Amino acid sequence: MSGWLSDFMNVPAKYIHFNSWLQISVSNLLVILIMLAIFAAAILIPFPGAHSKSPSDRGDK
Repeated sequence: MSGWLSDFMNVPAKYIHFNSWLQISVSNLLVILIMLAIFAAAILIPFPGAHSKSPSDRGDK
């Protein structure tokens, strides 16, 4: 295995200490933040065409 990935994987993890009881690695924190951003985008971005139809076209009365 060669390249930037093997260089990244072959070093010890860097840890962040928030309090005396909370310790997380930088890579895990990055994954958690990306997952939260994707979740927020999925909630906030509307489905395409959701506002283009009138209520009578959707079957609502």
